[in-house]
Amino acid sequence: MFRNISLRAALLPAAAAVTALVLAGGGGHSGMDHGSGTSPGATASSSIGAYNDADVAFAQAMIPHHQQAVRMAQLAPTRAADAEVKALAEQIRAAQDPEIATMTGWLQTWQRPTAMPGHESGHQGMPGMMSDAQLAALEAASGREFDRMFSELMIAHHEGAITMAQQELAGGANPAAKELAQQIIAAQQAEIATMKALLARL
Repeated sequence: MFRNISLRAALLPAAAAVTALVLAGGGGHSGMDHGSGTSPGATASSSIGAYNDADVAFAQAMIPHHQQAVRMAQLAPTRAADAEVKALAEQIRAAQDPEIATMTGWLQTWQRPTAMPGHESGHQGMPGMMSDAQLAALEAASGREFDRMFSELMIAHHEGAITMAQQELAGGANPAAKELAQQIIAAQQAEIATMKALLARL
C-alpha cells in the first residue's frame, strides 16, 4: 500500500506538467467548435498570441465598419469641394485599408469567418453604420452639401468605431487586437475633432 501511495505521489507532478503544457500550447484552439465559438471568457492561442471571442467579434465587426468608411472616403475626390475634406478622406482610407487587411489576417489565423454569423451584410447591430438610404444620399451629393454630409456621417461612424474599440479593450485578450483598438480610438478621436472644426467652418 505504501508503495502505491508513493508511486501515485511521484506521478502527480508529471501529470500536472503535462496539463500545463497542453494549456500553454494550441490545444485549446484545436479543440474549439469554430461554428459555435468558445464561451465568452474562453481563450485560445495562435501565432499572434492568446485570443478570445471578444477579439474575434471585434475583428468581424470592425472589418465591415472600416469597409463602409473606406467606401465613403472614396467618394470625396470627385464629390467634395473642400480640400481639407478631400485630404481627411484620403487619410481615413489610407489608415483603414491596411487595418482591414490586418484583421482579415487575424481571422484567417484563428480559422474564423470574416463575417459574424447572421451579420453578413455588415449593417446590423454595429454602432455608427450608415443605412443604405444614407449612403445613397451621400453618393448623390456634391460640393458643399457633400462636405457637410460627409463630415456629419463620418463623425457618427467614428463614434461607433470608438465604442467598438472600447468594448475590445474591456473584453479582449489578444495584445495585437487591443493595441489596434487603442490606435483606432486615438486616430478617430482626432479626426472627429477635425471634422467638427470643418462643420463649424462650412
